[in-house]
Amino acid sequence: MYWIIFIGFAIASFIVSKMVESRFDKYSQTPISMTGKEVAEQMLRDNGIDDVTVCCVDGKLTDHYNPMNKTLNLSEGVYDCANIAAAAVAAHECGHAVQHARGYAFLKMRSAMVPAVSFSSKYVSWILLGGIILINSFPQLMLIGICLFALTTLFSFVTLPVEIDASSRALAWLKNSGVSSFSNHQMAVKALRSAAYTYVVAALSSLATLMYYIMIYLGRRD
Repeated sequence: MYWIIFIGFAIASFIVSKMVESRFDKYSQTPISMTGKEVAEQMLRDNGIDDVTVCCVDGKLTDHYNPMNKTLNLSEGVYDCANIAAAAVAAHECGHAVQHARGYAFLKMRSAMVPAVSFSSKYVSWILLGGIILINSFPQLMLIGICLFALTTLFSFVTLPVEIDASSRALAWLKNSGVSSFSNHQMAVKALRSAAYTYVVAALSSLATLMYYIMIYLGRRD
C-alpha cells in the first residue's frame, strides 16, 4: 500500500517539475520592458530595502534568497531576461527579502530550523536504515530516526506559507507597479502557482514517508 503512495508522489513530483519548466519556458516568450534584475531592484526599492544585493547564479530555476548574507540570487534565465516569467520569479524571490525585512514569522521559524534540518538531513537516512535493521533488538534507534525525519517534515510544512506568502507579495507588486499588465498578469499567476505545487507535493510526500516509518516502529515485534 505504501509503495503505491510513494510511487504516486514520485510521479506527481515529476509531473509538477515538468509543468514548472514548461510554463517558465512558455511564458519566457512573452516580453516585458524590464529584466529580472531590474524587477528585483525596483521591488526592493519600492519596499524600502537597500541592503540586499542582486546576484546572478548558474543553473536553471536555481533562484533563491539567502537571508544569511542578504543576497537575492537569480538564475541566468531570469537575471538578464526581460519576460513575464523572469519577472514573476524575480519578484517572488524579492518577496522573501521583504518577508525578512518585515520579520515574517514563518520565515523566521524556517531560518531558525535550518541548522537542525541540515544536520538531520546528513544522518537521518543512515539512522533509519540502521533502525529498520535493528528494529527488534534496538528500537530506540528507529525512534531517533523518526524524530529526525519528523523535523524535516515539519520544515517542509513551514516552507509552504513562506512560499505562498512570497508569491502573494510578488503578484500584488507586479500588478500595482504596472510591471505586469492585464494581458500577461495571469501568466505570472500560473507560473508561481505551479511552482508552489512542488512544495505541496514535497510536504505531503514527506508526511507519507514519516507515517510509513512510524508504522514500521509500531509494528515491531517486542
